[in-house]
Amino acid sequence: MPALAQPLAAPSAPSAATTAPPAEPEGYRLDAYRSPVPATLHGARVLDPAAAAELWRKGGVAFVDVLPRPPKPAGLPAGTLWRDQPHSTIPGAMWLPNVGFGALNADTESYFRAGLSAVTRGDVNAPLVIFCQRDCWMSWNAAKRALAYGYTDVSWFPTGVDGWGEAGLPLEAAQPRP
Repeated sequence: MPALAQPLAAPSAPSAATTAPPAEPEGYRLDAYRSPVPATLHGARVLDPAAAAELWRKGGVAFVDVLPRPPKPAGLPAGTLWRDQPHSTIPGAMWLPNVGFGALNADTESYFRAGLSAVTRGDVNAPLVIFCQRDCWMSWNAAKRALAYGYTDVSWFPTGVDGWGEAGLPLEAAQPRP
């Protein structure tokens, strides 16, 4: 019996899972922060959820969440109460919001340096894991900046709290470092 010809399927557009990640830029990412990130960060280790969880369970590693804090909406009527959206993070992580932008003003840069110093007890050789959410350049920028500040043991966790939660790992409510 002759084989039946099968119609050829039309080529489909590549899915996000098969599209190559972007290359590392020379400097910091300055816009489109919620978009695909590189697979690498020169000078840092890149962690998947299992590797991040192993470090977390082992202890002695500083986890730093750099998710930005949403600004208070402009034009709220007088007397309107504003409450920040709740944010969940990896248990024990220090939340340093707004430090992952590509360009930081002097106050934010000082805040980031102070937060890193606090979480590492002033030891630039202490291990750091920097994260945000999946496809968020904030963590890439912040990890790159920590390397520029002289931190020597920097890990970047690109799937951040999204990958952590999907792996069934615990999350806790976070408050930003003052």
